Amino acid sequence: MARQNFGGFGGGANMQQLMRQAQKMQQQMQEAQERLEEAEYEAASGGGMVSVKVSGKRELTSITIDPQVVDPDDIEMLQDLIMAAVNEALRKGEEARETTMSRMAPGMGGLF
Repeated sequence: MARQNFGGFGGGANMQQLMRQAQKMQQQMQEAQERLEEAEYEAASGGGMVSVKVSGKRELTSITIDPQVVDPDDIEMLQDLIMAAVNEALRKGEEARETTMSRMAPGMGGLF
């Protein structure tokens, strides 16, 4: 019976090597994912009057508001500052995630 050549992968030794490489890459991606989830990203708005921290798991972990920015007559401004800071911190986290994952799998951009 003729031996099949699966797309140029050849014999079993080459297939085993390919599987080992795939497992190593999977482990490296898992480790990178864990590091990203443990990271913390910080951003501020209003010249530092509002600062926030988010985790790599995309959870808000801290909000700091300078008392000078708390104006009962302008709650809208405070809300805008909080939203701007949170969105910037989340953007930083997402950028770090995309950069890390694209380094891990250059030919797979957009999958992460």
